[in-house]
Amino acid sequence: MFVKLIMYGLILWLAVWGYRQYQQPSARVSVGMKAPDFTLQDAQGEKRRLADWHGQWVVLYFYPKDDTPGCTKEACHFRDDIQQIHALGAEVIGVSVDTVASHAGFAHKHRLPFPLLADTDGQVADAYGALFNLVVFQVAKRTTFVIDPQGTIAEIYSNVNPDGHSEAIIKDLKRLSAF
Repeated sequence: MFVKLIMYGLILWLAVWGYRQYQQPSARVSVGMKAPDFTLQDAQGEKRRLADWHGQWVVLYFYPKDDTPGCTKEACHFRDDIQQIHALGAEVIGVSVDTVASHAGFAHKHRLPFPLLADTDGQVADAYGALFNLVVFQVAKRTTFVIDPQGTIAEIYSNVNPDGHSEAIIKDLKRLSAF
């Protein structure tokens, strides 16, 4: 009985510690810095680089897991607002540590009109300070970066709430691009 209590206490402590680590913003990149370039595969298996979108605004959003409630809500809001985002000269790019196959199914199921990139080793999420690594698993933190046409980070959103996030992005894109 005593051993079980200790084990449950340890599990609870790890859960609380992990949640706090997940919620902490990372300072790997900041507004005004050059956005780290990357090469990742999209849902069709094509290699994509951040430099492919040079000259336009980029909404680079990291999310924890394909087809989970919050991630689906966030992706579908971006999908529903994509015309407004494109009208502001911006492209949306989603990144998680899920596989190309997982992204393909998620994008198809929800008719997502923007690329989802597979960061299966977490290196890109880590470079952006958006990786939560808890020894046995890793997941991207729900973090968004607005990158200007010159490749500089213009805005960072940490601990994103999927409700209203795409609307906040549109509002800030209007302000940042002076539309």
